Amino acid sequence: MKKIIVLISCFITLGCQDVIEVELPTEEPRLVIDALIRLDDVDNPSVLVQIKASLTSSFFEEVQAAQLEEITLRNTVSGSVITLTESIPGTGVYEKEWEVEELTQGDLELRVSHNGQDYLAQTKYVPAVPLDSLEQGTTTLFGDDETEVIVTFTDDGERDDFYLFDFDFGEYLVSEDEFYQGQRFQFSFFYDSKLEDQRMVTISLLGIDKDLFNYMNQLISQSGPDTGPFSTPATTVKGNIINITNENDTVGNNATNGNFALGYFAVCQTFSDTLLINK
Repeated sequence: MKKIIVLISCFITLGCQDVIEVELPTEEPRLVIDALIRLDDVDNPSVLVQIKASLTSSFFEEVQAAQLEEITLRNTVSGSVITLTESIPGTGVYEKEWEVEELTQGDLELRVSHNGQDYLAQTKYVPAVPLDSLEQGTTTLFGDDETEVIVTFTDDGERDDFYLFDFDFGEYLVSEDEFYQGQRFQFSFFYDSKLEDQRMVTISLLGIDKDLFNYMNQLISQSGPDTGPFSTPATTVKGNIINITNENDTVGNNATNGNFALGYFAVCQTFSDTLLINK
């Protein structure tokens, strides 16, 4: 427990001060893996895969890059394996070029070794649909300090889809097609404050599965607009990166293991477009 000394004036006229010790809860640094892989063009033969590793910190301390012992990606169908390496020492960014076909065909495994602990995450590629249009709206919800953008896309009627929308500036939204299956769908998103004139914003639509949909729902609900859901969460939200150091632990029964890594492993088809904000 970390203790912070706070001085409080108890008798201003007498200049008397009491010393109060306030205990703040702390925990050991936890590994965070940002392994959300966006595929912007699945027609390319290869793509640079980038995964970021960091460590959570206690109060008033900066988040630090994590130095991994090993990080690999494996396609369990083809058997192809790549080992990612840190691009610039000390940054915690690990990368490697890989064939797009390996990322889009078959089941994928991410394995990470850090500080004597081994972690495993499993996923498979999720397709998406293009954005039909982006427009700037004029409606506000609570006042004149908001900026409206109108997003239109057409859902694929042959599958159940879940979507993650990235509105830039750490602003995210999730949606599922339960009520617009196979239809053209339009909705408005409101930025909390007015964007400056001639500001270019990039908006992306990512295909995700139901598990990532539920995970992002939790993160968005606890993230502020200045942090975003891919920063260290305010409370511990469990993703799909499981600690498998104990040989008795498996992906299926490891729900009680508290030493899991934060973050999520996913491979998402992504469609993006830009919008110029005019005032």
